[in-house]
Amino acid sequence: MLLAYILVPLLGAAIMPILRKIWQKGTDSVPILVTVYQIIITGWIAYQGIVLNGSLNLERWILDQVLALRLDGLSLVALLAIGLVSFVTVLFSLRYPLDEDRRPGYYALILLAVTGMNGLVVATDLFSMYVFLEIVSVASFILIAYQYDEFGMEGSFKYMMLSAVATVFLLVAVALLFAITGGVSFGELAQGVKTGGPVVFISFAFIFFALALKSGMMPFHGWLPDAYTASPAPVSILLAGIVTKIAGVYTMIRLVLEVFGFNSVFMNLLLVVGAVSTVLGAFFALGQKDFKRMLAYSSISQIGYIMMGLAAGTPLGLIGAVFHFFNHAIFKSLLFLNSGAVETATGTRNFDELGGLAEKMPVTGTTSVIGLLSTAGIPPLAGFWSKLVIIVALWMAGFKFFAFIAVFASIITLAYLLLLQRNVFFGKIKQGLEGIREVSPVVYWPAIIMAAITVFSGILFPLVYDKLLNPVNSLLGLLAK
Repeated sequence: MLLAYILVPLLGAAIMPILRKIWQKGTDSVPILVTVYQIIITGWIAYQGIVLNGSLNLERWILDQVLALRLDGLSLVALLAIGLVSFVTVLFSLRYPLDEDRRPGYYALILLAVTGMNGLVVATDLFSMYVFLEIVSVASFILIAYQYDEFGMEGSFKYMMLSAVATVFLLVAVALLFAITGGVSFGELAQGVKTGGPVVFISFAFIFFALALKSGMMPFHGWLPDAYTASPAPVSILLAGIVTKIAGVYTMIRLVLEVFGFNSVFMNLLLVVGAVSTVLGAFFALGQKDFKRMLAYSSISQIGYIMMGLAAGTPLGLIGAVFHFFNHAIFKSLLFLNSGAVETATGTRNFDELGGLAEKMPVTGTTSVIGLLSTAGIPPLAGFWSKLVIIVALWMAGFKFFAFIAVFASIITLAYLLLLQRNVFFGKIKQGLEGIREVSPVVYWPAIIMAAITVFSGILFPLVYDKLLNPVNSLLGLLAK
């Protein structure tokens, strides 16, 4: 079953060239089936493991006991987020104006990215994580430049160059850790780093730098705003919704938990970089006039919250970090879906050319309000609860100054998102937009799905916390170690 997370999307990507020749319309169906399969199978595993058995830790050896795959509470959350975001990305793509001859290749790249993300999530050794990370990166390079326009090529080039730098540092770190431990599995590395001395510190510094680049944290964010802005709308949804969070944030959380532990030097570094990303990302977003570019800087800010929750080094902080990881995947995908809908309907993302669209696009306007309120941490939406848990965890861990920073950044977040809503959806309709209509249901239904998840995750948070998050030995069993 665990191997299916890798093989099913990989098979879907592989058959795209064949379908292109014999049944091109069928290429729309395969990615939908693959992503729906992932959502269903992940839900079924969660039901069987958590609801019926009260615990979750699946492991499978392949290649004659050479490679191990594992699924626990943390990877379950990540796999569910991957399935949901990739599903709405594919749905949105159905009506997005892509070159029909190249559409099968586009879907193949999305499924290849899903393959890499799934493999990274279930991997149990550092080298396998590196391989799957590069699969995700290569697919992302091509998707960013899919339209062959100047901005897409520039965004892809920046991502490719900085990702190559990250790859070099990551490989050096793998080599150093292998030299002192004799292996690359999480268990071997965890034993080796206890006596590794300065080499361990250097390895963590290299890994931190590489993953900070991959996730776009400040001051390593140079590629992210251009890549998100220049990408086709559905690619932006995938990148912002899940790719950078799996490639950088999930990998960081996993390696801290499994290998390096909560060393005070490491945690202080994460705390400072997370706080810088949270505040500066919010201020940079405040000065933007492009819908997608504002959301890009907002993503940097929200990733900072996750890192601060992790750096608290307590079960409560980790619960908040993982829950905000999931929430961010949902509400940021929702906002990028709305950005794509606005761009599809009007042909622009510039605030100066937009206004009053709520009257013409009521579904997009309503779901946008839900997304922005959750991002800003307004109750009772899901984003409020994950931010609250992180702030409380920071306060209880003695990081009161950083708890204040998290609250302050939420106020700035509310300010720029209200500015976005006012400039795009409120006020009088701008001249030239009088004939605008709501986008087709295929385009706005993905936004409704994500908005519903955001609302119900927030309203039902006491139940979610009591049944899933609080018993860390079930859904988040790994985090209690």
